[in-house]
Amino acid sequence: MDIATIIGIIIGLAALIGGFLWDGGEITGLMQLTAALIVFGGTFAAVMISFPLRRLKTIPRALKLAFTATDANTEQLIEDIVNMSTMARREGVLSLENKIIDHSDIYLREGVQLVVDGTEQDMIKQIMEYEMDATQQKYDNYAKIFESAGGYAPTMGIIGTVMGLIHVLGSLTEPTALGPSIALAFTATLYGVASANLIFLPIASKIKARGEDDISRMEMILEGVLSIQNGDHPLLVRRKMESFIKDIHLEAPSSSNSAAASFMEKDL
Repeated sequence: MDIATIIGIIIGLAALIGGFLWDGGEITGLMQLTAALIVFGGTFAAVMISFPLRRLKTIPRALKLAFTATDANTEQLIEDIVNMSTMARREGVLSLENKIIDHSDIYLREGVQLVVDGTEQDMIKQIMEYEMDATQQKYDNYAKIFESAGGYAPTMGIIGTVMGLIHVLGSLTEPTALGPSIALAFTATLYGVASANLIFLPIASKIKARGEDDISRMEMILEGVLSIQNGDHPLLVRRKMESFIKDIHLEAPSSSNSAAASFMEKDL
């Protein structure tokens, strides 16, 4: 479970409701089932109209991405690629076939298998980039569903407000009906704007962030696979892999980086 997503939603709702109560409001004033039906029902219907059924079936997977933390261990992945480069230099690329068969990362497994099969480098790069593009498209499609919901929800809120005001204007002769009608009008706008900016659009952004991390991992693996095929020295392979990790402190290089630097100096 991605605790950041849960905490963010909780803090957002607490801030909105808390600010309302702090100013003297009552929690019952925010509970308008009619407004919720108009906004969320209308938003759901608009999303259903906008996307084919096969795309709508991906919503559970998209939500899982937003609310589940990724378990990719980048450091371990780097170690695996470096070890494979060492084995390939010592025993040949064919020795990697048994090592890669049970690896948990499918993208790495398929890339190394292409090397083992003797596929040309340009073809390996093309195949792996095609898969990378497909992955990027998958994340974009997931995010678009929630972006569209974030666009429709405020509009549905305005529609609910207009409907409420129509009811208000039709009940001017009945003062007792003015209060609930006005509450419906403004609560619908609140539901639409709040849900769009606190739930739908943030979830879309989280999915895109997940996609960026996944694409960065795939780019790193692609570079590692090509390095293995080229027979690059393991220390240089490590340097290439670690350049994809954004939180490396360049001012305090690791021992592996220092070793690679020494190797390069000797090579010169």
